[in-house]
Amino acid sequence: MNENQNPTEDIQIEEPQAENSTTPNAVYETKAQVVDRLKELAETDEEVTRQELDALKSNFYRIHHQEADVAYKKFIEEGGNAEDYLPAPNLEEAEFKAQMAIIREKRAALAAEQEKEREANYQKKLEIIEKIKTLTENPDEINRAYNDFKELQQQWNEIKDVPAEKATELWKTYQVAVEAFYDTLKLNNELRAYDFKKNLGLKTALIEAAEKLAEETDIISAFRKLQQLHQEFREIGPVANDLREDIWNRFKEASTVINKRHQEFFETRKAQEEENLAKKTTICEEIEGFNLDELKTFAEWNTLSDKVTALQAEWKTIGFAPQKMNTKIFERFRQACDNFFTRKSEYFQSVRDNLNQNYALKLELVEKAEALKDSTEWKATTDALVELQKKWKEIGTVPKKYSDQIWERFNAACDAFFAAKKEANAGAHSEQAENMEKKKNIIETLAAIVPENFEGDLRAKLRAAQAEWNEIGHVPFKEKDKLYKGLREQMDRLYGYLNENATKQRINRFKESIKSGKNGANSGDLKSRLTRQLDILKNEIKTYENNLGFLNTGKSKSGNALVEELNRKMDKLKADMDEVKAKIAALEEESK
Repeated sequence: MNENQNPTEDIQIEEPQAENSTTPNAVYETKAQVVDRLKELAETDEEVTRQELDALKSNFYRIHHQEADVAYKKFIEEGGNAEDYLPAPNLEEAEFKAQMAIIREKRAALAAEQEKEREANYQKKLEIIEKIKTLTENPDEINRAYNDFKELQQQWNEIKDVPAEKATELWKTYQVAVEAFYDTLKLNNELRAYDFKKNLGLKTALIEAAEKLAEETDIISAFRKLQQLHQEFREIGPVANDLREDIWNRFKEASTVINKRHQEFFETRKAQEEENLAKKTTICEEIEGFNLDELKTFAEWNTLSDKVTALQAEWKTIGFAPQKMNTKIFERFRQACDNFFTRKSEYFQSVRDNLNQNYALKLELVEKAEALKDSTEWKATTDALVELQKKWKEIGTVPKKYSDQIWERFNAACDAFFAAKKEANAGAHSEQAENMEKKKNIIETLAAIVPENFEGDLRAKLRAAQAEWNEIGHVPFKEKDKLYKGLREQMDRLYGYLNENATKQRINRFKESIKSGKNGANSGDLKSRLTRQLDILKNEIKTYENNLGFLNTGKSKSGNALVEELNRKMDKLKADMDEVKAKIAALEEESK
């Protein structure tokens, strides 16, 4: 290959991802500084690189998350509850996005203008090529056209960028025209040799500069410098024909060293960026995979919140993803985090609302208890307070800062009432003990009576004892049934004796009356009445027995008292039935 061939063939000179090749050195400590820099870029004609925009965006959200972390830790250190924390809104974000939009629009307009300018440059260079071709068409005048040719070369060099997709073909066309001109040029050997020698010196200097670039550690900077050297190399005219290939090969070898290192750099960085993308994707998937609907307590939310915070910290340690995915993966990550903390905030707010509602309900119970604490309606108030205590247990928890205070108020009101009730009942207990001794004395007095030997009116004695019993007030509740049972046993014993004697006397009187005919009725009618009476008594006894069958299935004290009462009545009916049977037997005996 000779020096007049396109010096960029087989050499990679386009810098991939050039805008993202380096990291800006600017460090921002506040979001306001980032926004100010954006405003500065938006208001001036300074060209803005994609690299700087990405860095500004990364800095903005890095600072925001750092401030949020600091605010949260300060809130906790100052004694705040995690469930009460609400992140502060990102006040600068709206201005940040507005300025970014302005800059993007500005860059788009600039890019369109630059493309328009490159197209104009392309047309200008096409015109120069046509002019060189015109100079070459007249060999007789070629020597006099040399100065015009050099001026056209100068103009070519002064015209800057053309559309990248047209640059190579344009350069080839230009080189063909230039070489055709030199081949036609009838310069004397001295002028031609001088021109070749001068071009050789210039190109040799460029080659040495290119070879020295191999020593640079910053491959990006070295690569850019190489592109400039290539541009200068193509602007220098040819050298002697026998040196052209050697010169070009030497320049190509120096370029290959830099291009290879540059390519390796980007391949390594690309692999690292792909690895970073995979790591960041895994973090996004992990956060997105959390089942937030299963979180039912503050502790569960805070545990998961620590995991998200740890993943955010891990994210910061991971470098850039590929440029086309870097913004997308960050937006996905931010969306996942925002969704988590929004749901957490909503849960904490709902719990706070529920706690506040419980607080209002318990405060109402406290006020009711405090209104009852001085009451002396012991039974009714006891029932009311027990009901309030039951409702208290049914209501859930209240905010922690009110929990002890509201419970102490409620408990104090209940304790005040029950302490007063206990003090009031202390005297009543003493009186009940005295009443118990009085009733025991009545029972002992009745137990000492032997009815066969009693002198006087035993029924009157029993009625007096019952009246005295009824006049005595309350006794201890646990002794009440036992005392009553003792009284009934003695009453039943003595009344039983009296009733048995009375029955015997009535039967004897009945027998005497039927013998003397004093009853005023014949024996047949009397027996019929007694038989009907006997049937009525049997039916009543049967009814009582059925009722007792139902009542005996219960075990309550009130049920037992009713059973005892029914048993006494049934015993009375049986005694009456036995009396009727005796009378019928007497009639039958008398009729024989």
